This record gives sequence, C-alpha cells and structure tokens, in this order.
Amino acid sequence: MLKNVFVSVGEYLLFMKTVFRRPEKMRLFWRQFVNEADKLILSSILLVGVISVFIGGVLVIQTASNLENPIIDKMYIGYMVRESLILEFCSTMVALILAGKMGSNISSEIGSMRITEQIDAMEMMGVNSAGFLVLPKVVAVTLLSPLLVLLSLALGLVGGWIVVEATQIIPPPSYITGIKAFYNGFYVFYSCFKMSLFCFMISSIAAFKGYYAKGGSLGVGRSSTQAIVITSILILLADLIVTQLMLY
Repeated sequence: MLKNVFVSVGEYLLFMKTVFRRPEKMRLFWRQFVNEADKLILSSILLVGVISVFIGGVLVIQTASNLENPIIDKMYIGYMVRESLILEFCSTMVALILAGKMGSNISSEIGSMRITEQIDAMEMMGVNSAGFLVLPKVVAVTLLSPLLVLLSLALGLVGGWIVVEATQIIPPPSYITGIKAFYNGFYVFYSCFKMSLFCFMISSIAAFKGYYAKGGSLGVGRSSTQAIVITSILILLADLIVTQLMLY
C-alpha cells in the first residue's frame, strides 16, 4: 500500500515535470488557455453563484438564531457571516464543489483521449501531449480561480442581505454595519491563495489520473472517481496546513 503511494507520487511529479515544459507555440498555448478558462471557470459561475446566495442566507439565519442575547449587538451577525464566507466557505467549500465538477470534466476528457489513442497519435507526431493538453488547464484554473472566490463572497453577502430584508430577522442597517466592521484585507488574500492552490491540485491530479487511464470506458470512470476522492482529501489536508501557516 505504502509502496503504491510513493510510486504514484513519483509518477505524478514526473508527469508535472513534463507538463511544465515551455510550450513550442505560445500563440497556440494562449488560445487553449482562453478555451479552458471558458470551459472550466466561466462555466462554473452559475453553480458557484447559486450556492453562494443560498449559503449566505442560511448563514444569516443560523447565526441570528444563535445570537439571541439582547446584550450582543446585532451587527455582529453580519460580521460573522462575512468572516465565515471569507475564511472558509468561499475557498474550501467552493473548491470541494469544484473538485466534483471540474475534476470529473478534466479527468474524463483526457481519459477519453487516452483510450481512443488520440494521445498516442500526438506523441507519434512529436507533440508534448502532456504539456499541450494539461498546461493550459492548470494555468487557467490556477490564475483565474480567485475570481470565483470574490464572486462567491459578493453573492453570499447579497444572499444574506436578501434574507435580512425579506424576514427582518435583524435590522438591515445592522447587517450592513457588521459587513463593514473590523475588515481585514489579508483574509481575502488568504482565501484567494487557498483557492488557487486547491484548483491547481484539482486540475493537475485530475489530468494525471485521466492521462494514465486504462481499461476502456470503465477505466475512465474509475480514474474520474479516484481524482475526485484524492483531491477532496488533499484539499482538506492542505486547508489545515495553509491555515496554520498563514493565520497563526
């Protein structure tokens, strides 16, 4: 078991070394970069947006129900909702959601190309198939994923405000005051950094599993499942390590 883990890690590192070779044609790389950004990042906006709006509303209700003490200022509800969104939901929870959507997309696409021998044909023509197929994906999601964090944060706060306005669970001015109170810009950087790291892991591990898929369509499905499980576990582990290093 332990031997297989070390072998897989070694294969992954060698794979990434091949991926990060300088592209032969930068114009083709940037064209692929734009395509992957549209396919992986822009297509995730609706999913992230809908989930963020509802989570923002749920956080307001849950926080208000636990802060019924009249001594505690109601503005702290908005403050706690903002901090919960920034520190954990907009990065870690969204990344776990994207591990399923983005990871399965990448793994199944590259795995299908492997079992249909399209990758073998590229290698026969002297093309660095790993770099051509994987590098634009990894760069696109790593660089652009922080935009999803900012979108998720904004829509989560809007979702909370909608619930406040609709239910009057707390005075709306108190919610707005709480959102503005004790703002720490480093937390936004921390959340964006985590998201970039998590999306790098999602894209690279999913591509690695898809690239070495075998066993027909069942093998592609198996590789997608393995990619999602592995990245989900590593995201939680990395979240613990990064939080310890950057916040304490």
